[in-house]
Amino acid sequence: MRDSLDAIKFAGFEGCASSRQVAWALGADMPEQWDRFPNVTSWDWVPGEDCEGLEPWSKEKMVRHLVQDGGWLLIGDSVTENHFFSLSCLLHPHIIATPNYNNPLVKLTTNRGSFQHLYLNPSSPLASPLYPNPITFPPGFSLSKTPLVTFRRVDILYTKEELVIMHQELHPSFPSSTHLFSGEETHTRSAKEALDLLTAPLPYGNYGTMVVSTGGHWTTTLFSGYRDGTKEGWGVDGVVSFYEHVARRWVWEVQDRLSSEMQKERDVMMDVPGRPGALSSGPSSRKRNVVIRPYLPGHDECREAKGVLKEVMVMEYEKYNWRHIWKYNHILETLLTDREVYPNIHYLSIDRPGRLRPEAHSARDCLHIMTGAGILEGWTRYIWHFVARELGAVSPEVWP
Repeated sequence: MRDSLDAIKFAGFEGCASSRQVAWALGADMPEQWDRFPNVTSWDWVPGEDCEGLEPWSKEKMVRHLVQDGGWLLIGDSVTENHFFSLSCLLHPHIIATPNYNNPLVKLTTNRGSFQHLYLNPSSPLASPLYPNPITFPPGFSLSKTPLVTFRRVDILYTKEELVIMHQELHPSFPSSTHLFSGEETHTRSAKEALDLLTAPLPYGNYGTMVVSTGGHWTTTLFSGYRDGTKEGWGVDGVVSFYEHVARRWVWEVQDRLSSEMQKERDVMMDVPGRPGALSSGPSSRKRNVVIRPYLPGHDECREAKGVLKEVMVMEYEKYNWRHIWKYNHILETLLTDREVYPNIHYLSIDRPGRLRPEAHSARDCLHIMTGAGILEGWTRYIWHFVARELGAVSPEVWP
């Protein structure tokens, strides 16, 4: 390895469309750690025998899916941003990424919370009507306006202001407005904004799937009103309890919005002459789904790791909230077992491969995940399989 960009070739990518912190995202920004290449990029996620019908990876099929069956809206923190960067490599050269972080003006006018998008590259053969079995573009689709993938940073599901109100309702005697949060930096938006994006009409919205992950920022350093050095995890169970209250509200709000949108679309279709009750083939008729990806705790002393673990390590002491991440995941997993109440929100337990890979973190910390190691790429492959195969949200042209 002679250059940080060699990591792209080691991972088998043709390139990466995103220009944001490229060497960092590839885990290649510290030459003293280049000795982990190429071994760290030599792993592939092979599911167990119970998983049937997992298609071989095809970037062309994936792009077709994102156009015809709806794009992906990624909602989460900087680990979800890692996933976005990985997608920009997996789908290259058929996509372009915005914003262009090589532009000095972009660096001055954006921050960690700014939108990032992947669009179909007009120069890709997939965009040409002459391509064999050409892509069927939904009415209103625009190469320059309709994202295939969007990342929106949302650390804690709601805005701070919304969470203060929820906390005040739950604990009226606690001075939530002044004592719930510390001054720690966080980037977050309301659930309504995320749902407005998910359900936006063409040409600015064509999303079929929202992928959500949260947990890493639900700490007693951010929620400092709960911090208590005399309690386990500095009082983290208080944050977990509040999180459960918030998560219940969030899943209800999300499902209610999705159900309402589907009903509105049915009502519109009832008015189509000659097509009573029929759904149109346009994007507005799509059944949208939300996929919850469990949050991954970090690996302590990951720099000492020389390879893949055989079993998941259980952290026995406190570091950030990593020892308690399973509690946040368990809350959402338990809530979503009620399929009648939450038919459009799905919890996918796809965290095990990442928990076995302490050597696959970014070069500067033990939480973020490097692109090319197979973890982020495995998320994409299985979420695609789940949405397309198990939920049936796929056009016949994608998977006959």
